[in-house]
Amino acid sequence: MDDTLQRLLDAETKAERMATEAEEEHERTIAAAVDKAREMEAELTERIPELQKTWISRAEQRAAKTIAEVERRYDERHETLRDLAEKREEEALDAAFQVLLDARL
Repeated sequence: MDDTLQRLLDAETKAERMATEAEEEHERTIAAAVDKAREMEAELTERIPELQKTWISRAEQRAAKTIAEVERRYDERHETLRDLAEKREEEALDAAFQVLLDARL
């Protein structure tokens, strides 16, 4: 009986030691994960100005492209309107001269 009791005590001691080791390993794993997360957060924080600069640069490029497109369309529309105005000006002058000539008679 003493032999069985001793084996049970040894098994219990071994189980407690294994549980303690597992708990310590668990704590180390959590600590390592927290450290890694802090490290990654610090790296991201350091990169924020670079990321902002890149984003601003791309936004400025898109804005410049959009402005150029709007200006191109404006110039095309302006040219079309100018041509139409010149054509209508000639017609308006002809009509005005007709009215003046008819009014004098």
